[in-house]
Amino acid sequence: IERNQDILVRLDVIIAKARYGAAVDGCAPKILDIPRIAIVRGRHPLLDWKFRKRGDGSRVVPMDMELGADAATVVLTGPNAGGKTVVLKTAGLLILMAVSGIPIPAGEGTAVYIPAGVFADIGDEQSIEDDLSTFSSHMKQIVTILREAGPGSLVLLDELGGGTNPSDGEALALALLQKLTAAGTLTIATTHHGGLKVFAHETSGVMN
Repeated sequence: IERNQDILVRLDVIIAKARYGAAVDGCAPKILDIPRIAIVRGRHPLLDWKFRKRGDGSRVVPMDMELGADAATVVLTGPNAGGKTVVLKTAGLLILMAVSGIPIPAGEGTAVYIPAGVFADIGDEQSIEDDLSTFSSHMKQIVTILREAGPGSLVLLDELGGGTNPSDGEALALALLQKLTAAGTLTIATTHHGGLKVFAHETSGVMN
């Protein structure tokens, strides 16, 4: 009975993945053995599902992204409410879904790799109880990333250098991106800092 239960659960999960893939016109991306990402017409899974249920899946704007071939780090810039964080989360979610064997809402030709580790600093975890300011909460995450992320890791950083004096935040963000790029991690970061935009344009292995 226990063995039958295990088999039925595995089959149920496989069928659920297949049904999801069919429902979102998903694809099974190629899994690479080198740190590289090539997303073709990728859509945020939750946004895509939300609008499909309403019968208006075409409202979700697909994105293309390549990382790991010519550049290990991408800096996403643009105005508030311009979709930077959505792009960041879309890339992370699609990679994690793919390596979990779930068909992803993306186009044929999409390829991802299995990261050595996935690290993210997204959102604000400030806490009065733990005496953490917005900036301190970001720094706590960043210290962990610097300590543990290495070659082949995937690092996602939202509003890098935020939560403090702009000049100080920009300097810290530049140092962090230089360190991660040199370490061979694949890094996706969003920012408003002008200095990071210039850094992305002028630095080998980094793109805006």
